Amino acid sequence: MWFNKIDDSINHADIEQQLAALASDGVHLSINELLYYQGKVSLIDLAPTKALHGQLAGNYLARTKGRGMEFDEVRHYQNGDDIRAIDWRVTARTGKTHTKLFREEVERPVLIATDLGNSMYFGSRLLFKSIQAAHVAALLSWHASKRGDRLGGLVFNQTSHMELKPKSRQKGVLHYLHALEELHQLQSTENTDNQYFYDNCLRLKQIAKPGALIYLITDGYHFDSRAIKPLNQISQHCELVICHIHDPMELKLPDFHQKTSVALTNGEDELQLTLGDKKTAHRYQSQADKRISQLQALFRKAGARFISFSAGESLEQQLKSGVVSWIP
Repeated sequence: MWFNKIDDSINHADIEQQLAALASDGVHLSINELLYYQGKVSLIDLAPTKALHGQLAGNYLARTKGRGMEFDEVRHYQNGDDIRAIDWRVTARTGKTHTKLFREEVERPVLIATDLGNSMYFGSRLLFKSIQAAHVAALLSWHASKRGDRLGGLVFNQTSHMELKPKSRQKGVLHYLHALEELHQLQSTENTDNQYFYDNCLRLKQIAKPGALIYLITDGYHFDSRAIKPLNQISQHCELVICHIHDPMELKLPDFHQKTSVALTNGEDELQLTLGDKKTAHRYQSQADKRISQLQALFRKAGARFISFSAGESLEQQLKSGVVSWIP
């Protein structure tokens, strides 16, 4: 559903230029617009922020100190330290025995769960939320590939889900991107019951191995209190980041200089709004602010970090301008 024709603040020429740069029409998802993000991985950094639990060699540094490939620091020798780690140069210089400490490298698979439920197929300015969600997933995927991580996860909607086992390098990325494209074309016409979201949180819990880095991309419309339990269980052993996708119109009504009555619908319910009326705009924004606050409270209860992306501006512009700061 598009409302950009009634928003006086929109520069339509700029919108067309942005869509052309993204190789997108903003509504239908193509593999080409997802390949675009292969060259944009420098926009983010997936360095870990909490201790890892993997056992295999990999590209992340664990918080715990021990023997490994990456030198960390030198300290005084203590009983029980491995004599092979003694730093003889520092020992000779100081006259006291010192030992080297290392940070152990561990492997961390990256799992991305992308929500393509009915509510994601909405846009008032640049992109459908579902398209922006796919762009975020693509950027994360390509970055994971560059670091040498194994990539997998879920793509799901009301009636279908695709589970992708972690695979290495470009093979894992392309597998995930094709799943996004395929499921995006299968927009569900089922009702917007929250059960599907909860079910896929349970699936995500089942495939999440300790130490994994997990991204859940959603607009949060079907995130209820039931989803907290499986996500909280995930966050106890993994690093969980929720990427919240919103549309500008979900935060405030479009600017309009004359009072105009419009009908909004989510496919089931219909709402009449008067654009250009200050009281209506203020009431609408207050309700929107309340909903966002409640949603963020749920994210915190789930033990997740979260970051919000607008579907009204390109992902690249938001990251470069500092409108959003990436939370790894």
